[in-house]
Amino acid sequence: MFFKKTILLTFDVEDWFQVENLRPWIPFSTWHNYELRVERNTHRILDLLDSNNLNTSGHNPESIDELKPKATFFLLGWIVEQLPNLVREIDKRGHEVASHGFNHKLCYHQTQDELEKDLMDSKKMIEDILGKPVFGYRAPSFSITDSVLKIIQSCGYQYDSSFNTFDRHGRYGHIELKNFNYKGSIYRISNDFFEIPLSNLTFYGKVIPWAGGGYFRLLPFLFFKQGMKYILKNRDDYVFYAHPWEFDPHQPLLKQASAANKFKHYINLSRTTTRLESLLTYFSNCRFLSCHTYLNQIWGKNE
Repeated sequence: MFFKKTILLTFDVEDWFQVENLRPWIPFSTWHNYELRVERNTHRILDLLDSNNLNTSGHNPESIDELKPKATFFLLGWIVEQLPNLVREIDKRGHEVASHGFNHKLCYHQTQDELEKDLMDSKKMIEDILGKPVFGYRAPSFSITDSVLKIIQSCGYQYDSSFNTFDRHGRYGHIELKNFNYKGSIYRISNDFFEIPLSNLTFYGKVIPWAGGGYFRLLPFLFFKQGMKYILKNRDDYVFYAHPWEFDPHQPLLKQASAANKFKHYINLSRTTTRLESLLTYFSNCRFLSCHTYLNQIWGKNE
């Protein structure tokens, strides 16, 4: 059957100098000193998605646009403020625009009032540009907790996609989902609020990071692809993430960063575009949907 499996492509839209691994050397107060490269890198991703058609065997699409992979772009409010036309372009090309907060400050390092302001301001900023609601949020560095999840819900979001089940990363947070119903990868937290965790492998009870990001660049693609196949064999969907700066091999080299952080940030940047192209081609029999579209298909608006 055509489109039996679903891949949710998600992109956390931040520039190279805004990532947490480089924060010790590039504080928020200095961001305005750096050249913005995120727009051209995001356009590179948009063009790549537009150039790929899904497999139409046994399926009669209503339009050519239906054949294009769709994604969710979680944008930093700081980027939205600087580049409102980028927000419009992502939306114009049929993708979902969602919030990544304002300045990439970890959620659990903010007070409740600070976090509420961050969540509501970044959401409203996008809504004012597009004239339609923002449904989704992803926390910087997956810095989610049970209490943070409640605040996200209270700020009017329909879903969060911040839970990375890999528990050996120092910044990733944790939420308890065992008491909630789920369909596919989507957990129903309440009647009108949902959690969409990242997709990882579980091997002998151990979680292995397999959702993308640095692991997508570090692991051999054939190996990564086999892991994706295994996940999709055992469930109906897979949630992938990447950042626009990961498609930019010519970005500046921050020489003063530690060797470990430079390795994590710069490893295999020249291969990311080719690997995403290969992923789209290999899994062309899958659906590539935005988080909000898939959420509505799985749970329905009135259930």
